[in-house]
Amino acid sequence: MRHSFTIDYLPECMHRYGPEYAVVAIDVFRATTTAVTAVALGRRCYPVPTIEAAVELAAKFPEALLAGELGGTIPYGFDLDNSPVPLLELADTARPLILLSTSGTRVICGGSPGQIMYAASLRNVSAQVERLATHDPRVALIGAGARGEFRSEDALCCARIGAQLMERGYVPEDEATEAVIDRWSGAATEVIVDGPSADYLRDTGRADDIGFVLQHIDDLAASVELVDGELVYRESGARESNQG
Repeated sequence: MRHSFTIDYLPECMHRYGPEYAVVAIDVFRATTTAVTAVALGRRCYPVPTIEAAVELAAKFPEALLAGELGGTIPYGFDLDNSPVPLLELADTARPLILLSTSGTRVICGGSPGQIMYAASLRNVSAQVERLATHDPRVALIGAGARGEFRSEDALCCARIGAQLMERGYVPEDEATEAVIDRWSGAATEVIVDGPSADYLRDTGRADDIGFVLQHIDDLAASVELVDGELVYRESGARESNQG
């Protein structure tokens, strides 16, 4: 069986990819970086697609931290921004994290029933590739995007994963995917500091998130998979049976 992958972006594209695809959600600035960081710190993490879903889940986990943004604004009553930085300063890792974002968590939560869904960032590119190459013959790498655009940081992450998949024998499924690989797979990480996402973070006093991403490149040794609504660490061994 030929192994293949495609690259796409925006939550609205999710309907194109049925359960035959393993989907990798990528939102470098900032949802998937925040999510994989939370899981790496030993904190349970539950992504949600809407504020209504966040409120409903918070009622089940009254001790949970609510983190996120909608349209760049932290919703009323939330504890944290959609940022990995404050997580490093919190010692209460027993408190679950309910995570909401404008685009990223909508991609994570937008899969078909039974679909394999991962959250990846520049922190775990190689680990994500290892997991995919071991388990998933057909892959969709989905950048979250913003304001209808495929942002440079997400394109870079998608391209790095895609290029490593090609080294494992995967083939791009379309010309658009090939174009992303050609444009971004060899680009320096620092290219992301000049994109509109980074401009917005600087303009809104969130430049620490840019620094965090630049300082944490491929430093995590496991992928992060959505299982029964929770993001959990996955090693590259045998496929677990408790898929949600």
